[in-house]
Amino acid sequence: MARLACRIGHRATAVIPPRRNRVVQRSHDRHLYKERNVVERFFNRIKQFRRIATRYEKLARNYLSFLNLVCTYIWIT
Repeated sequence: MARLACRIGHRATAVIPPRRNRVVQRSHDRHLYKERNVVERFFNRIKQFRRIATRYEKLARNYLSFLNLVCTYIWIT
C-alpha cells in the first residue's frame, strides 16, 4: 500500500482492481484495466514464439522484422 500511495502522489492511477475481500476498497478505472488486459494478453501471445522470447536475432532490424511477422500472424489468426 505504501508503494501505491507514493505513486498516487505522482499522478498515477490504480488500474488493477483490489481484491474483493479487502476492507478498504480503492477506486480503479475499469476501461483502462480492460485496455491493459488486452496489451498484456498480446505480449503473452508473442512470448509463445520462442524466437521472439529468447531474441535469437543479433541485429535490431532482423528482430523487428520477425516481430512484425509474428504480429501479422497473430492478427490473422
